[in-house]
Amino acid sequence: MRDYQELVETARKAALVAAEYIRGADRKSAGEWGLKGRRDFVTEVDLRSEELIRQSLSAAYPESSFMGEELSPGPTRPEGLLWIVDPLDGTTNFLHGYPWYAVSIAALLDGDLVAGVVVNVAYGTVYQATKGGGAWHDGRRLAVSQLADPDRALIGTGFPFRDLSQLGLYLRQFAAVSRAAGAMRRAGSAALDLVDVALGRFDAFWELSLAPWDIAAGTLIVREAGGCVTDLQGADPVLRHGSVVAGNPAMHAWLLALLREE
Repeated sequence: MRDYQELVETARKAALVAAEYIRGADRKSAGEWGLKGRRDFVTEVDLRSEELIRQSLSAAYPESSFMGEELSPGPTRPEGLLWIVDPLDGTTNFLHGYPWYAVSIAALLDGDLVAGVVVNVAYGTVYQATKGGGAWHDGRRLAVSQLADPDRALIGTGFPFRDLSQLGLYLRQFAAVSRAAGAMRRAGSAALDLVDVALGRFDAFWELSLAPWDIAAGTLIVREAGGCVTDLQGADPVLRHGSVVAGNPAMHAWLLALLREE
């Protein structure tokens, strides 16, 4: 198997092809909005973006398998090379012209998360990481914040939209964090929220009811920037559908403990 740098560069090229296509797409003529679930939109742009990504990755690694938002669920115990793809994270933002959406691609090798790329489509910025190789943007190594004081912390979050059975729990958590933290933000793309943790913009982040493709690449980027990412039980969230809690080590521990009280 080729090294992780080759994997991340392959993912980067595929993500940039998809991002260029999305930037050139007219959201008003993106086709009929489909619904995968309540408030969970899919468009022709999502589908074409994922097709472009799959073509690019398959050309480089013909024996690889895929897990993605518009693809089959994928293996739960992956062997070999598995790509986890979100072709347009933040579809609702895209449809409304809100410029905060991303392409996210991660590579798992025999179940181990080894490469990840997130492209902020509207701004053209690329964030990438390899296992043991750090997280990077434009030649600059990323590092999470060092803040350990919740009173001064900026916490990112996302509203539960796929599974409204989680809404009551989320609102209790939201109230608890609002009382304890300095400030909160919600932008609508989990992939970019995790990147903001890696950049040190957010001191921590949490969301419920996420899928592997929402978080896989961002998880590696945060970890390689020195941060922590788990689910609410403290386990690895990458191949699970559920919660994610991320942050610098001190703020992750604080936020995880606070959320688990609710």
